[in-house]
Amino acid sequence: MNLRYLKAALFFFLFLLVIPVFAWEGMPMPELHVEGRYLKDSHGHIVNLHGFAQTYSPWFNERGTKWDNYDVDGCLNYNKGIIDRVLQAGWKMNFIRLHMDPYWSNTPGCTGRYEGEECFDETRFVKYLDEVFVPMAEYAVSKGLYVVMRPPGVCPENIEIGGVYHQYLIKVWSIVSQHPSLKNNPSIMFELANEPIHILGPDGTYGANTQGHFDNLKTYFQDIVDIIRTSAGNILWIPGLGYQSLYSGYAVNPVEGENIGYAVHVYPGWFNSGQGYEPFQRGWDDQVQPVADFAPVIVTEMDWAPEHHDKSWGKDITGTAGGDGFGANFQKIVDECGNVSWLLFTDAHLLAEYGNSEAPADVVDFLTDPEACPLPVFQWYQNYADAYDFSGVTDDYLTLSQLQVEGGDNISLLTNSFKSLNINAIFTDGHTESVGSVANIVVGDPDVVSLIRGRILALKDGQTTINVSYSDTKGTEKNLVLYVSSSTFPLTGGFLNPAIWENGSYDEDTRTLKTGIWGFGGWQYDGADLSDYKYIVARLGGDNTANVSFRVFDTNSYWSTPASYPFGDGGEVVVPLKYATKDDGTPLNPAHIYIVGFWSNGSSPFVIETVFLTNSNAYDSPVTIVKNSNGDPINTLVGFTYREDSGPSFSQSFIVYGDMLSDEISVESPDNFEISLMKNEGYSTSLTLNHEGGVVSNTEIFVRLKAGLTRDPYAGNLVVTSTGASDRVISLSGLVEPPVGINHVTDENAKVVFTEYYSITGQRIVHVENWKGIYIERKLLTNGKVISNKIMNRY
Repeated sequence: MNLRYLKAALFFFLFLLVIPVFAWEGMPMPELHVEGRYLKDSHGHIVNLHGFAQTYSPWFNERGTKWDNYDVDGCLNYNKGIIDRVLQAGWKMNFIRLHMDPYWSNTPGCTGRYEGEECFDETRFVKYLDEVFVPMAEYAVSKGLYVVMRPPGVCPENIEIGGVYHQYLIKVWSIVSQHPSLKNNPSIMFELANEPIHILGPDGTYGANTQGHFDNLKTYFQDIVDIIRTSAGNILWIPGLGYQSLYSGYAVNPVEGENIGYAVHVYPGWFNSGQGYEPFQRGWDDQVQPVADFAPVIVTEMDWAPEHHDKSWGKDITGTAGGDGFGANFQKIVDECGNVSWLLFTDAHLLAEYGNSEAPADVVDFLTDPEACPLPVFQWYQNYADAYDFSGVTDDYLTLSQLQVEGGDNISLLTNSFKSLNINAIFTDGHTESVGSVANIVVGDPDVVSLIRGRILALKDGQTTINVSYSDTKGTEKNLVLYVSSSTFPLTGGFLNPAIWENGSYDEDTRTLKTGIWGFGGWQYDGADLSDYKYIVARLGGDNTANVSFRVFDTNSYWSTPASYPFGDGGEVVVPLKYATKDDGTPLNPAHIYIVGFWSNGSSPFVIETVFLTNSNAYDSPVTIVKNSNGDPINTLVGFTYREDSGPSFSQSFIVYGDMLSDEISVESPDNFEISLMKNEGYSTSLTLNHEGGVVSNTEIFVRLKAGLTRDPYAGNLVVTSTGASDRVISLSGLVEPPVGINHVTDENAKVVFTEYYSITGQRIVHVENWKGIYIERKLLTNGKVISNKIMNRY
């Protein structure tokens, strides 16, 4: 473990219905292998290992007080003695995590990065692999302990494919996997790295939680796996990113090969732990369950204790399973997951003092505190060991009785989300195995859902069936049919959140939502792409007595501006996704929808009949759009000016578009303004745009202030209308200025209201600082007069 990095957040589960293996001195050690999502022994038992860790350096062996100065015998005698004392204290352990500490492989006196590659000396590593690490591994095995070996040190903050640290790991594992005492040793496993944090992604950034970064991480470790597999078939444990807390991307792109599992670290604060059971479980489900669905998991760092003990890396309490605290919830989660091995990372010399009343008082206090990890874990390890049957497996253990799916045969999913397909094989002796990742599964409509390593991915709204078959080792086959519904707006309590804002409640059976006062309930997404659909349709199943409106957000904040659709006295609203505008007048982006749901004043409950996506023409409604040349909606045009006795003003333009029209589009200018389809001629007070097949394509319209007006400001609303479509209004404003000349002297006390710039051809200049050549400056004064100047910019 790297002392520079304090731990904070992770979690794990194990299924109580399986039989975990626990070893101790004198116990037979059957050969282990990976089968589906489980470790299994040679009898076919599911195996979940439980153990502790050792690091072979003076500092980590009681802070340099027991041996030093590269004393091989001192190191071996001390650490073998710790193993003996741990087992003599009654701990029912069956594996040890063995750190090949860089103390032995670094060049003495090197000032580079101690934790890895910069000071690595291959000759020293080979020497002390033979003299320290292999003898310790063999001694552990002789005591009934499987061994998980980890490389010297920890990963740097940033790693990359082909980088220096990548080459270092390849070198280390090439040496280890070819060692005659280690390669293909059924009792020895390899954890390929310790705590990667960030990796260089395909986008050129270092990161930890995008699929691109996970894809590169897969390649990074696949290279190491492939090197090992040229020599050895040992079980390999693959770390994730974020200090071994991030794994979800492996579900999409896992490391390939046989005997592969994933090594995770869990400390108080990681995976939302420390906030109670449910947040902890959700954090685990987000990051660890995606790999636990198809491969075994091993937790290679985990402990906890109240902070005042200062004897564990993690700071928290045991608490209560399903309630507060870290430890009891950790055990509940990993036990219910069913395929998680784990260890206690507390210093081994402290565990060796368990039950010793003559140990220092602070150690006894730590070991006997039920809110610290040793006391409850000691008992949990005993319970796991008591459950193991040494006599091998019976015929009933191997005979399949039936298949079941957790949650029932009717499965509801949120579109564009994953869900574990928890298919359980129940055997005649009563034990259960999760077989979703290895069963034969056929999807009726693969356009609706797909199956990836025991997880269902909902692709689009719809319904389909899934046919499942599974055979035991004797050839007995059982079948199961599942009925799957995928919806962007499932009306089930597990998906509809009644308290996105303010506390609300939702009754799934009656589909009744009651928001908090001025509250909001609905669905949340990770940027759902709804751009393939024309409409969202929402219907109420009763009276609207709570001022209900339907709202859609394209940013991941409830306090951003939504597109709002009040129900009023009606029972249905239709959101035209392509043309919807938010309450601030900007267009809604249907390619990135984050929040959808119902707002109400909270005075009374209301029934939701349905919410669905559709491309049906039955909901087509005429649409008109007014925008500028950049495609942005506009509602104001200003600056139409000219001097008295001249005119008209320079023209400005906008674009009109129409879709699903049943009638032409009419454009009406206000008094004193005029419009045309051409810039310099054909102006009138109204225009008609005819549609073809219900569409008026983008049409540029020019507008200007009429000539011959007296000095005065002028304003009015230009209106775009079509039958059935919402009116579009552009506010126009302009000014007829007094002439400037000898008979029109400017008031010296007048102040400039605003200044405009034009080219000599009459085009308005927005960024005059970038203009080269001649331009006209026009200043409007507070007395209504205008001063014009011709300016030459030579630069």
